[in-house]
Amino acid sequence: MALDEKAVRERAAAFLAGHDPAGDRLEFLRARFDAGLAWVHFPEGLGGLGAARELQNVVERELEGTPQLDLGVQTIGLGMAAPTILTFGTDEQRKRFLRPLWTGEEIWCQLFSEPGAGSDLATLGTRAVRDGDEWVVDGQKVWTSGAHHSRWAILVARTDADVPKHRGLTYFVCDMHAPGVEVRPLRQITGEAEFNEVFLTGVRLGDDLRLGEVGDGWRVAQTTLMNERVAIGGAPVRRGGGVVGLVTETWRSRPELRTHDLHQRLLRLWVEAEVTRLAGTRLREQLSAGQPGPEGSGMKLAFADLNQALSGLDVELRGEDGLVYDDWTFRRSDTVDFFGRGPGYRYLRAKGNSIEGGTSEILRNIIAERVLGLPSEPRVDKDVPWKDLPR
Repeated sequence: MALDEKAVRERAAAFLAGHDPAGDRLEFLRARFDAGLAWVHFPEGLGGLGAARELQNVVERELEGTPQLDLGVQTIGLGMAAPTILTFGTDEQRKRFLRPLWTGEEIWCQLFSEPGAGSDLATLGTRAVRDGDEWVVDGQKVWTSGAHHSRWAILVARTDADVPKHRGLTYFVCDMHAPGVEVRPLRQITGEAEFNEVFLTGVRLGDDLRLGEVGDGWRVAQTTLMNERVAIGGAPVRRGGGVVGLVTETWRSRPELRTHDLHQRLLRLWVEAEVTRLAGTRLREQLSAGQPGPEGSGMKLAFADLNQALSGLDVELRGEDGLVYDDWTFRRSDTVDFFGRGPGYRYLRAKGNSIEGGTSEILRNIIAERVLGLPSEPRVDKDVPWKDLPR
């Protein structure tokens, strides 16, 4: 019989009765995973209860104030790697990776983008060549968030150059500690190095680290990408929270900064923020019926536009104070923070929102073709082997 809200609440209460939240944080999180209260819609034994996805909200309410995950550093593992491993991984892969991924003992990054294949991911050139029970990987990835503290990565590589670009890809889990993996920082407009270049030179990965069939990497990657857009654009936000909350707080506390024009713009953006928040709630509810669809692209696009508009208004509203930047010192960020630090940081960091997780241009194409049913753009490379494509 399917679990209902009452049953899930009782499970959470029983868990709390047997585990002290004030004790060791990691042991508490491990126990929560083993109790099936990590992500309730996952199968039993893999951190879930096989329950409806929306019942996760019940768990979060019951366990509020207990040790929590670091979503800034775990987002790629939780929002992208985990659903892909659940869908395409073997039983051994699921048991090996999901528990330490959820607890944060092992951080994940995403080796997708390349210098010559960013928006058009299917043209990527990183090669994986079979050698017995192993694959030898050579190539370069770029804009890899958090690679400097990652233990594992999800990786798409080309395993057949003689077929059209979408059909010659294979999906792997990459050991970021393997010989031949080199991570170099990329200093961003904010001054910090949250992103990286990753060079892969003769990296040997066992075939047991492959997700899905050989040559089926594009289909596996679609699961990752659709979940990625939901994770970025459809993240839970309370009403009046997020960046709009920071801007409205300034508006309330600094009446001397107010003008009629700024008031009108703030009202318009507050309405957009609320519409985006409610649309995200609806999207997450739709996920209970299966994998995310192209609607996630619309959410991610709306998030990027809104965040950039709000962070720009935040700087403008503050006048000269808005031009003050807190710290240009080069540093490695420990986490991803869209909302912290000062308004100048938020303004500059928001510029990346329309690039990371799929550029706004690509997302508009997806919405046009898969949601609105408009004709697709001409694709002269559709049936051309990857090795014959001009570069």
